[in-house]
Amino acid sequence: IANKYLLPKQIKENGVKNGEFEITNGTIKEIIRSYTRESGVRNLEREISKVTRKVVKKVVNNEEKKVTVSDKNISDYLGVKKFKYGELENKDRVGIVTGLAWTEFGGEILKIETVNMPGKGRMQITGKLGDVMQESVKAAKSFVRSKCLEYGIIPPLFEKKDFHIHVPEGATPKDGPSAGIGMVTSIVSSITNIPVRRDLAMTGEVTLTGQVLPIGGLKEKLLAAHRAGIKEVLIPKENEKDLVDMPKKITDDIKITPVEYADQVIKIALTKELKPTEWVEVDLAKKDDKSQASIQ
Repeated sequence: IANKYLLPKQIKENGVKNGEFEITNGTIKEIIRSYTRESGVRNLEREISKVTRKVVKKVVNNEEKKVTVSDKNISDYLGVKKFKYGELENKDRVGIVTGLAWTEFGGEILKIETVNMPGKGRMQITGKLGDVMQESVKAAKSFVRSKCLEYGIIPPLFEKKDFHIHVPEGATPKDGPSAGIGMVTSIVSSITNIPVRRDLAMTGEVTLTGQVLPIGGLKEKLLAAHRAGIKEVLIPKENEKDLVDMPKKITDDIKITPVEYADQVIKIALTKELKPTEWVEVDLAKKDDKSQASIQ
């Protein structure tokens, strides 16, 4: 639409003559990704119009006889980029998971971050999350707590640490349960100090018993993962049937791994394998009695 209709229309309306303007391949795509976020094309046409008007100004002022606009110099015409576009972490990081979200503009990658600090077991949730997503965080923490020994975590840690879970881009409202497995992975990574694979994304609701439930908007989410350069995506086993409708380019370029349980997610997502631990609860009252008896 932009190449065949919007661009020629703006060139004509702004009086750009043949030989005065060249726009390289990929520039329109860069404008769409970094300067517009809409389901229609109104803002896109406005941005293209800005470019053509500035081209005319340069030609009229004899700054250049022929103006070439590319994805490298587009910021000279449209200013600083308005939107981040699918940027991955530059290395595997502790507590940072790449989730996938559905929005009215299509799929988006969603960062989930967890840190823990000395405290009393409190949990803070930020990032303008809706009620369903906040409940999903609480369910994720309860699941991790119930399985802590299998993940090599001793139970008293949950009483001695405060947890802060954040989903960046706080100006954007987020809701829904599909970030559940991402939150489980982020919490476990934060506690065990084991990094999460940066080239992996995931989507799926998690239950208190660790089952991974199906989600919606799979096609849009996989397209977002593909754009961002993700190598592997974990999806709920029950969404496997939806892969029939996926473009072949997506299924060829991304390894899509169906999962049924959160344990499978943890095993694939973390860069090191977790080792189970044992922990015996000591009755402090009895211990004190024995100490008193030995003193007597």
